[in-house]
Amino acid sequence: MSPKLSKILKITLPIVLGVFLIAYSLSKVSVNELLVYFKNANYWWILLGAVLGLLSHLSRAYRWLFMLEPLGYKVKLYNSVMAVFAAYLINYTIPRAGEVARVSVLTTYEGVPFDKGFGTVVAERIADLILMMSIIVVTLFLQFDFIFNFFLSKFNLPKLILIFAGCVVLGVIFLFYIKSSQSKLAVKIRTFVLGLLEGVLSIFKMKKKWWFIGHTLFIWTMYVLMFYITTFAVKGLQPMAFGAILVGFISASFSIAATNGGIGSYPVAVYAAFTLFGIAQAPSIAFGWIMWSSQTLLLIICGSLSLLLLPIFNRKLKLK
Repeated sequence: MSPKLSKILKITLPIVLGVFLIAYSLSKVSVNELLVYFKNANYWWILLGAVLGLLSHLSRAYRWLFMLEPLGYKVKLYNSVMAVFAAYLINYTIPRAGEVARVSVLTTYEGVPFDKGFGTVVAERIADLILMMSIIVVTLFLQFDFIFNFFLSKFNLPKLILIFAGCVVLGVIFLFYIKSSQSKLAVKIRTFVLGLLEGVLSIFKMKKKWWFIGHTLFIWTMYVLMFYITTFAVKGLQPMAFGAILVGFISASFSIAATNGGIGSYPVAVYAAFTLFGIAQAPSIAFGWIMWSSQTLLLIICGSLSLLLLPIFNRKLKLK
């Protein structure tokens, strides 16, 4: 596949998927029914959820400073904040382009070399990945009986044991292949994993590592609380088991990577998770759209203001 075609597909496929998933969600709940849910929603809970989301984004911007400082760069907090919000906004246009734009802001206004700035973003993502995996492990532990019974209802016990054993065997073969093979794919995966380990270890070598870890925990706590708090805004969702919240949160988090900013995929992912717990279809999809819309509106406002204010706040730099 040519690089040009690959680039086109990376841009168009998420958009096509998003449009398809929007149509799919609207086939489950009509636009008029969704509007009723939006009209009857408790916007105080939605506002509180948005505030928690805002706090997580501000914490992310502040956390970034801990990674830049050891490199010899004392970045202004307002530039870090605006770079983060600008990145979120740009991610709605081209997936992952926001990370490049985020680093470019500091290269332009703070003189941080692009390669070093991008390295800190990669290390950040590693920390976020670890927290995400930790949430998944906690969810599996808390909901083990539910998950086991769910798979047991789909497969009988002998088949379940056979599938598990097969996965273990395939996993061992895959690990052996990655460790010993010199093929391009194996080398690429091995290099990626080693890079992840190096990034994790670099976090613990920071002078302010505990501040970094504290902010990382705070960011993800705000994410989960934001999701949980907003469920109170939609009639038909309460009472809700905490396990359903965690499974819904995990499903929704992965959906953001599927399409631009999670458009279309977010409400479908929430619906898919909630229905496992017997939660009604209409409020599940409505909540997904309300949750996605409130956070998207927040990021559009803050991202647009950031792009507008960045040159104004840094006009003295241009004069120099």
